[in-house]
Amino acid sequence: MHRPKSLLRYCLAVFALFLLGSSDAFSQGKLRGMVQDQTSKQALPFASVAVYSEKDSLIGGGITEDNGSFSIDLPLGKFYALVEFMGFDSFKSPVFELSRADANFNLGTITLQASDQKLDEVVVQGDKTLMELSLDKRIFNVGKDLANAGGTATDILMNLPSVAVDTEGNVSLRGSSNVRILIDGKPSGLVSFKGSSGLRQLQANMVERVEVITNPSARYEAEGMAGVINIILKKDSNQGFNGSFEVIGGTPLNLGFSTNLNYRKNRINWFINYSFARRYQPYVSEQYQEVYENGETLILSQANSGELRGWNNSIRGGLDYFFSEQSIFTASYLWRRTDGRRITDIRYDDYLNSLDNFQGYSLRRQDEKEKEPNSEIALNYKRTFGQKGHELTANFTYLNYWENSDQLFTEYRFDANGQAVPEEDLVQTSLNDEFENQYLFQLDYVKPIGSEGKFETGLRTSFREMENDFIVSEENESGELVPLPGLDNIFLYNENILAAYGILGNKTGDWTYQAGLRVEHTDVETILAETNERNPRNYTNLFPSAHLTYNISEENAFQLSYSRRVRRPVYNDLSPYVTFSDQRNFFSGNPDLDPEFTDAFELGHIKYFEKGTLFSTAYFRNTVDKIERIRTVNEEGFATTLPYNLNGEKSFGLEFSADYRPKDWWKLDLNLNFFHADIDGSNVQANFEARTTSFLARQTSRFTLDGGWDLQLRANYDARQKTAQGVRKGIFFIDLSASKQIMQERGRLILTANDIFNSRRNRYIIEGENFFTEGDSQFIRRQINLTFSYQINP
Repeated sequence: MHRPKSLLRYCLAVFALFLLGSSDAFSQGKLRGMVQDQTSKQALPFASVAVYSEKDSLIGGGITEDNGSFSIDLPLGKFYALVEFMGFDSFKSPVFELSRADANFNLGTITLQASDQKLDEVVVQGDKTLMELSLDKRIFNVGKDLANAGGTATDILMNLPSVAVDTEGNVSLRGSSNVRILIDGKPSGLVSFKGSSGLRQLQANMVERVEVITNPSARYEAEGMAGVINIILKKDSNQGFNGSFEVIGGTPLNLGFSTNLNYRKNRINWFINYSFARRYQPYVSEQYQEVYENGETLILSQANSGELRGWNNSIRGGLDYFFSEQSIFTASYLWRRTDGRRITDIRYDDYLNSLDNFQGYSLRRQDEKEKEPNSEIALNYKRTFGQKGHELTANFTYLNYWENSDQLFTEYRFDANGQAVPEEDLVQTSLNDEFENQYLFQLDYVKPIGSEGKFETGLRTSFREMENDFIVSEENESGELVPLPGLDNIFLYNENILAAYGILGNKTGDWTYQAGLRVEHTDVETILAETNERNPRNYTNLFPSAHLTYNISEENAFQLSYSRRVRRPVYNDLSPYVTFSDQRNFFSGNPDLDPEFTDAFELGHIKYFEKGTLFSTAYFRNTVDKIERIRTVNEEGFATTLPYNLNGEKSFGLEFSADYRPKDWWKLDLNLNFFHADIDGSNVQANFEARTTSFLARQTSRFTLDGGWDLQLRANYDARQKTAQGVRKGIFFIDLSASKQIMQERGRLILTANDIFNSRRNRYIIEGENFFTEGDSQFIRRQINLTFSYQINP
């Protein structure tokens, strides 16, 4: 337990050395100018301006503002400037001098001429404000998607191509739930004990963009079979004061406020994000089950209804310190707290052999109070060097998470005539405290080789401590609460991962290639403290990756890629703690799980047309020791669901993403994902084998109308899919949104109606050797929101 504290001191010392080594002398002069297109005479925002000494050493630099102007602080001396903008020829200025007598120099208006040269890499953009496509990554600038207004990060992911979110908030990518979710490129407490469902506590207005990486290179951690989803939070760095705020009201109850502010003065850029939300979330579910034992059939008809009411506060603040435009240190702190109360009422109706033979019923209520504070400290240093693309980055993150759950369960039994059976009544309590500390340090270095090549290398250490102190008690005949056997313990999870990687890439003619290798050493131990049960795991693995690109033209390119991925069993997979909210359906982890490994292959193609873009991918994944939850039911009809290692799964698919603009005011987006999977769970049970062919479809139409109006209609369909034990039925839902610009285009009113037909329900069938279960649940209901957003100094 002392290693993370030593690591913290080490990492802080490393950062101190970086900072001491990067304290450039304070500037005494200033360079100004303006950059514009030579043909149209329009300003070129975000052009890069680099300033070099007479000996070609990089001294400083910056980027142009929206009006094309730039202002760069410099020391005194003789320099020249190099101005570059993608698609234009570069401009090199004559040598100029800054002296004590004349410390300011104005380059005047610099005009750049459009270049005839072919781009190094094909990057096709649809609506630049919404989606950018490259062959191995899709970047979604989510602020322009009307359906996200007033929502959460879960709603954002729900609206992205290839991504699906089930009714309980679990995220899957191309049909696989084994996806790594990062916040600003790092793990987060929002995706921890609760899995991806914790993203419901992150307001959509705090998110700037989302990166979907389906076949990551060796630079990324190997976790996540289906790939990586990286959520980037908002932060501005323009000079002066900038910001925005958003107010939300909706039904079912959804009240919220969020703001994003930043202030930059010379070398320091301050930023802060704050969000508040008050929500009411009703939910319902039904289940029918038959259990076959000793020639009889036990039948259960179960109906659940409940609500979750909660408050959420989140604040994130920090600063960027610019030693120079090439040497930047960033520090940020995130604090989040959620307080909620969940009440669930369950009715169990019992029958024997047929629905005509009623045996009685039970009424159970769960009353849970929940507190979740979470904090995160992040330090980042980035140093760029004279050669373009030559940079060093160091990151340190400390994450702290705590959840307290206090639950009371009451259950009353009635016979077939409706008479109370008090001797079968239950009173139970469940107290659960969960803690997490995580320390992460990462160092990345990129060095260009020649005119087109690049070498990347890096190190990563991750130390994670998790604790679950749980006790379940039941009231005895004398009214005393007595712990239930096996449900009073402290579960400890310690995980240490050390990693290093190297990537080498280059370009020859129209071919671009890249190969990488990542090595990861994993040291995991789980401990049940009260019974001193220890389960250590220690293994080292290699994770190769390769990408080969062929550019037919600027508008047409192919890429072939390969990567090896891993899914390590984490806390929820391993914890033996049993959920008690439902007396007939129990969920738990399995301390004996092994990691699953996947080899992933992709062939991608991008084609740009005059009025649209087509992005297509063929992919194949081979997974061994696949982790999947299996349901078993005992002779009394009580079900337990645990994760197991199956032999494996082989899957392949075709994905198409396209955008088309038939009219200037009408834009169409379409995403189709067809896939087939062969699941082999015969090692768990002989008939646990399934072949499934399914697809996901999403179509969006966006209309830009006169008077500042925008309309958006989105249809979603997740087709029927087989599992190792049964079937998950199809899901269809439609979202509708409208917005109006007001207040001289600084403000916007947005009305959203998500799932307008209230049809987004999870329907499933699960079968085993002695049971049949059919269920229907809806944890996310139709939501209507009205949002007002306002931009300060747009």
